[in-house]
Amino acid sequence: MARYFNTEGSCRPEEHYMVRLDERLGKIKRTLVDRRKYFVINRGRQYGKTTMLNALEKYLKEDYIVLTLDFQEIETAGFANGAVFSRILAKKTDAAFRYIEAEDKERMRELLQDFINGNPAYGLDGLFECFSSMCEISSRPIVLMIDEADSAGNHQVFLDFLSLLRAYYLKRDKMPVFHSVILAGVYSIKNLKLKLRPEAEHQYNSPWNIAADFDIDMNFSPMQISGMLEEYEDDYHTGMDIRAVAEEIYAYTSGYPVLVSLICKRIDEKIAGSAGYEHMGKAWTKKGVNQAVTLILRENQLLFESMAKQLDTYEELYRMTEDIIYRGKQVTYSPEQKSISLGVMFGFLKEENGQVAIANRMFEMRLLNLFMAEEAGSDAYVQGGIDRIGFIKNHRLDMDLVLRKFVDYFTEICSGKDTQFIEKYGRKMFLLYLKPIINGTGNYYLEAQTRDERRTDVIVDYLGEQFVVELKIWHGNEYNERGREQLLDYLEYYHKDKGYLLSFNFNKNKKTGVSEITIGSKTIVEAVV
Repeated sequence: MARYFNTEGSCRPEEHYMVRLDERLGKIKRTLVDRRKYFVINRGRQYGKTTMLNALEKYLKEDYIVLTLDFQEIETAGFANGAVFSRILAKKTDAAFRYIEAEDKERMRELLQDFINGNPAYGLDGLFECFSSMCEISSRPIVLMIDEADSAGNHQVFLDFLSLLRAYYLKRDKMPVFHSVILAGVYSIKNLKLKLRPEAEHQYNSPWNIAADFDIDMNFSPMQISGMLEEYEDDYHTGMDIRAVAEEIYAYTSGYPVLVSLICKRIDEKIAGSAGYEHMGKAWTKKGVNQAVTLILRENQLLFESMAKQLDTYEELYRMTEDIIYRGKQVTYSPEQKSISLGVMFGFLKEENGQVAIANRMFEMRLLNLFMAEEAGSDAYVQGGIDRIGFIKNHRLDMDLVLRKFVDYFTEICSGKDTQFIEKYGRKMFLLYLKPIINGTGNYYLEAQTRDERRTDVIVDYLGEQFVVELKIWHGNEYNERGREQLLDYLEYYHKDKGYLLSFNFNKNKKTGVSEITIGSKTIVEAVV
């Protein structure tokens, strides 16, 4: 069977094109498992946690007996109390032994069967005594891995289970215990306590404070993406520039595993062979990557739905994310702050140079689409839709005219607004105005590296043609000159001869309108409102 790009469930190298994990598996083994650490792989949805656990199980099996459980397989009734939960857990552990080769396997299974068939009231305490006996007779150290551990987070009996793991861990020099324990899930152990006991005084009392830090980077680097594409190229000989395509995929995803695979999957299965991409070599290009991103952003991906759900649930997280995107607000990264901690835990926020940032460009584009959809009835959005037809000429976007029309609209609507209103909503109004103009055909994103509360660079991609638009709050002539210089540098980076500068100017003597400036070989269309 030919290999393919997989985005559903765990990936296997014999069936799927995937990034090779040997380097990070080796690091996990050396720095955590071999050192008898108990730890949590806590990452956002579809971050490759299950794939990692499956690969780690195979990687460790020569030196360890690895028991792999999945708490998502346990029904709610299974968490009713310690007696019920412990017997179900014993049965799951016994079932895990079926796939393990170990000379002591049958003796360990007998211990589990004795527990299962013993006194029904004998609960977690009895199960952990059974676990300790198993560890004592095993010829190899036992590693316990639990996937989807946080699915049990609303049940007190799971916290009791964690507490016993901790208690046995602290006594491991006196009695046999699991060599290493690995839990995987979205919610951290600290936040499991928050789910059960929302009162402020209990929010951060972790039931399992022995967990070692898991600081393994699970994002894919451009080099790792290149390695995956090399395997694909060996099979299909597309002639792609592997490095350029890998870097473009990384630019959109920052290496978020499922987004990397989604882009590759859409190119391979939807774009290659379609109109304009008849030859595979045309599909595996930067243009093909951009087209794949456009397709994905239109889809109802579970990852995006989960992100929207969390924003609906946590109002402060919503407001902070919106401020970062629309206003370029600088938010100092503080993991103790609840909204920041939650956004990072869910995977769509990250720390960058001491500030909170959106985790990757695709998340930001989808979030921008979400915020825009909620304001589709706004005046700016409606006006952009009305003006749209005049901006598209011979399938090309007339960005000069877009700026001229926006200046007219903004001057008419907002001429009497105060400085505070313009600083907060000016750039948002332009983005709302632009959205219906390119919707369905093009994309735009905010360049994270240049964004702050005074300036934001917008990169517009319309049918493969890119436009660089700088949105800037006026802070004097000197600042304006620096803005031009920054835009020129960015045009050089994008290999463009023409750029656009939209200034929101509060000077009472300002001259509104659109002018064209030539600086060397570059042209800047400057609009002032």
